[in-house]
Amino acid sequence: MSRLADKIQAMSQKPARKEVADKSYHHDDLRQKLIDATRDMIRSGGVEALSLRKLADRVGVSRTAAYHYFRDKNVLLCTLAEEGFRQWQDQISRIFQDESRLPAERYRIYIRWYMSYALENAEYYDLMFGRSIWKQKCATESLKAVAYEVFQDQIKLIRQGQKQGFLPAGEDSLRLAQVSWGTLHGLARLLIDGIYTDNSHIDEMCDCAANLLMR
Repeated sequence: MSRLADKIQAMSQKPARKEVADKSYHHDDLRQKLIDATRDMIRSGGVEALSLRKLADRVGVSRTAAYHYFRDKNVLLCTLAEEGFRQWQDQISRIFQDESRLPAERYRIYIRWYMSYALENAEYYDLMFGRSIWKQKCATESLKAVAYEVFQDQIKLIRQGQKQGFLPAGEDSLRLAQVSWGTLHGLARLLIDGIYTDNSHIDEMCDCAANLLMR
């Protein structure tokens, strides 16, 4: 009887392994670790391979800890896409604020960066611009806000390019922003999906796109 009592006492004193792991993280650190792990899981296995249970196991915390930050998979994906758009926005700002290069040259660099980013982060790019969120119409309000902001920045860049003389001034800025982004997205999708299998000509295709858009 005493052995049973000792066993019960020992079990009550031994914390669950994942509960200890949960407490070892600062809240902000854990949230970022979950986001970083989600990004890695998507890159290696796509959106379909992701679940909050697998994510919690990968980080080494309980599922309760994961649900504390993201109530479901969709919120997690939207959060990741939102972070991607912020990083996208920052990178484009750096390119176009580089005063050491002429405006037209910055635009060419932007096109090359766009294509390399899409190819090197295909699953992540797919999440930001693909159907898993937008086709299903399940984007969170914060994701809609940052995506709208990014597109408005694109329109501003187009207007600036028109004023600087390297983009066609006679076209409506909104339509030119839509068409130019659609052109780059279409080219990126053909490369990501393997329709264009020879990646050695990417730079030439980017230059051709720049020549057509800049005329």
